[in-house]
Amino acid sequence: MKTSSLALAVALGALTQHVTAGGFIGDSKASLALRNFYINSDNREGTAAPSKQEEWGQGFLFNYASGYTEGTVGVGVDALGLLGVKLDSGKGTHFNPTSANYGGTVFPTDEDGRAKDDFGSLGVTGKLRFSKTEARLGTLLPKLPVVTYNDGRLLPQTFEGGQVTSSEIAGLTLVGGQLEHAKGRNSSDARGLSIAGANNARTGQFVNKFYFAGGDYKVSDNLLAQYYYGNLEDFYNQHFVGLTHNWALPVGALKSDLRYFYSDSDGKNASAAGRREGFRSAGNWAANDPDRFEVDNRTWSAFFTYSLGGHAASLGYQQVSGDSAFPFLNQGDGATAYLITDRQIGKFASAGERTWVAEYGYDFAKVGVPGLKATATYLKGSQIETQGSDQDEWERDLRVDYVLQGGPLKGLGASWRNASLRSDAVRDQDENRLILSYTLTLL
Repeated sequence: MKTSSLALAVALGALTQHVTAGGFIGDSKASLALRNFYINSDNREGTAAPSKQEEWGQGFLFNYASGYTEGTVGVGVDALGLLGVKLDSGKGTHFNPTSANYGGTVFPTDEDGRAKDDFGSLGVTGKLRFSKTEARLGTLLPKLPVVTYNDGRLLPQTFEGGQVTSSEIAGLTLVGGQLEHAKGRNSSDARGLSIAGANNARTGQFVNKFYFAGGDYKVSDNLLAQYYYGNLEDFYNQHFVGLTHNWALPVGALKSDLRYFYSDSDGKNASAAGRREGFRSAGNWAANDPDRFEVDNRTWSAFFTYSLGGHAASLGYQQVSGDSAFPFLNQGDGATAYLITDRQIGKFASAGERTWVAEYGYDFAKVGVPGLKATATYLKGSQIETQGSDQDEWERDLRVDYVLQGGPLKGLGASWRNASLRSDAVRDQDENRLILSYTLTLL
């Protein structure tokens, strides 16, 4: 039985005698988010397809969250309904390489290589609450250093599994759980879990056990300390330590964000025989290296943001060490890594890569235009390890967001995101995204 089906059965069974309780119904919330999404990716370098990818669609995201039944143990159920409708996507701009067998940029692919007219899914989550501890089983949208869902397209990526969150001790939040499947942002189907180097949909290796645990400890009002552990069975173990500090200066404020990941091999990835089966990592190795394709990575970063009025200026540095690229849950159809360098196009997480990040943002509310914000980001990566010379890359991102502050369409958001990537390691790319979003409150 799939996790989502089990969650529904558990939730409905527990709710049979408690559904009339005031908290379950009275505290319920429901909303419908509308997202109109257009993307144009121009792959400028080389003659291999695709030279251009372009898709446009309308997304509907229904989100229902019940309250809890009364009593020592509260019971509830959440539901997430997703539907994406194609507005425009030609076969030449949808492009799905048969070697990968994934969907296009936004939509799944039908039998003749074209984008499907629509796709969607329904996720159900059963939940229990005791004191300040909550257990959830079913569809999850995790936002943790060792696993973060991706929401960079028409519909979000979702995971299936269980998670327990506890805040019984003041200032300390503990989290633990297991994930079994992921549903891609351009798919209605759940698949197993994998990493770059092994995530080809036709010939790759996928597993159904990712364990995670950790916690956030609020040392003081201005200092947050974090530790998390993640284990993708037969691929990697990962430890994360982070510190976030906010410092109010006489003029302005400074935020510091420090992160360190230590990752090594697990199970089949730790043996040459297992790696020959396809349990591999992306990275850089000599052809005769006995450790070829084994996870071996240390990644640390520091990111500082100075804010004053509507201005926010940031400077950061990230260093990737070890023979493999930074490992994270990546099924090959769009994923997020908890790195300061995970941006619109690139992630800057290759073996040996050193990256500087500079960013400037401005909130125009300070000059009388509330709801308008703009951000410019530049990343420069170098020393990407190859068997030849080290390689470099850079990315420039521009983003403008505006949210209507009043009137009948109050809350309507518009976002333009433009990015350019120039790289010795991958194809050069220019990309534009236009997004209109609006949320209707139903309950």
